[in-house]
Amino acid sequence: MSDKNNATLETRDGFKSKWGFILACIGSAVGMGNIWRFPIMVQKFGGMTFLIPYFIFVVLVGSTGVIEEFALGRWAQGGPVIAFGKATESRTGKKSLGEAIGAIPIIGSMMLAIGYTVVMSWIFKYCWMGISGSLYALGTDMGNIGGTFGATAPEADTLGEALGMMFGNGIFGIGNGVWLIVGLVVSLAIMAMGVGDGIEKANKIMMPLLFGLFVILAVYVCTLPGAAEGYKYIFTLKPEGLLNPQVWVFAFGQAFFSLSVAGNGSVIYGSYLAKDVKIRQSAALCAVFDTSAALLAMLIIIPAMATVGADLGNGGPGLMFIYLLPVFNGLGTGISRIICIFFYLVVLFAGVSSIINLFETPVAFLQEKLSLKRMPATAVIHVLGLLVALMIQPWTSQWMDMVSIYLCPLGAFTAGVMFFWVMKKETALEAAQLGDSKPLMKWFYPFGRYVFVPLCLLCLIQGIAMGGIG
Repeated sequence: MSDKNNATLETRDGFKSKWGFILACIGSAVGMGNIWRFPIMVQKFGGMTFLIPYFIFVVLVGSTGVIEEFALGRWAQGGPVIAFGKATESRTGKKSLGEAIGAIPIIGSMMLAIGYTVVMSWIFKYCWMGISGSLYALGTDMGNIGGTFGATAPEADTLGEALGMMFGNGIFGIGNGVWLIVGLVVSLAIMAMGVGDGIEKANKIMMPLLFGLFVILAVYVCTLPGAAEGYKYIFTLKPEGLLNPQVWVFAFGQAFFSLSVAGNGSVIYGSYLAKDVKIRQSAALCAVFDTSAALLAMLIIIPAMATVGADLGNGGPGLMFIYLLPVFNGLGTGISRIICIFFYLVVLFAGVSSIINLFETPVAFLQEKLSLKRMPATAVIHVLGLLVALMIQPWTSQWMDMVSIYLCPLGAFTAGVMFFWVMKKETALEAAQLGDSKPLMKWFYPFGRYVFVPLCLLCLIQGIAMGGIG
């Protein structure tokens, strides 16, 4: 590595505290999957029948993949390109192949951030509608509710059709362009302040508020008549369901994607980590809080929909923006508006914390490889993200599917290969052990090498075969 790169790395930004790092990582992990997908999986596969394999995979991924990505980033003091390059250099003396492979998770992170940008624009709009009372004014009429979301998030079957819709109507003539810009301005403002003063401080505010609001909502929902049926369903175990391979496949997909192992965000956050921080403890806390957020979402959404006998078979954006609204709006004028505001604020915090993590990887790449300062690098990435996001709005669902099916599992697989197969065993274990006087679990390395890495490859294959598993 050149003296120039060494100087850059020595002066690079970083987290100012262990809890700042943990909260930022929790923020990156807690996202839409916790809110609009996890409750659906619990409902679809039968309460505890899904939760048991999900908990197993959370432990597996959290104790191997999450530790590995944190350790890889801290060891290399850089994002995927630098980390993968350093890994191959440690084995072969050459870093060019590793750096080339490291582009995969960076591209994946940028593309996922662009898709999230579009989703964030919907959330910003619905937050404002909740505050203004516009959401309550929609009542329980599914035509009005569906039409409002349809205008916010128009759909096209192909990318060509989407581009035609956007160019034909003007970038602000269809979709949600204004709120998209608002979301990116918020992300830009946070990230421009740096890792410690921007990302860390933002998550120290957003994450406690997110969990606080979630708890308030969960407590309120449990007081509603009929909620007991939802809890009964959640805590019912059907042992025969555990013999269904699909339960295990989708439980792994949920745990895998929820914990954000993709070779990008966790690697770059790990690179900002002080040498005295215990990675194993940090990974465990991230897994616990991420799972807690998913469980809280489940304890809100399933009982709430049970109170009115609503069908929970509709996942994805439709759950948050269409099917939950009649439930909330049926609670009465005052409480409905409060519930809507609280709910969409929670979703907003989850989205903002995720998007700044996703944009951080390409921003760090421009800083590391092109020696750009923080502000120009952040501005370039956000302008590029804005231009693409404006164009793909009607094709967001397909865009997100493409990234989650192909690039995220591939990024996780390549990072796992670099750490568990390319790096020398002694080097990898030393990187994971750094800062912790307590020895690593004896099974960490063999499980990471022979279980986690193959599972990443299986996630890619199964996702392609089944059209996505997370």
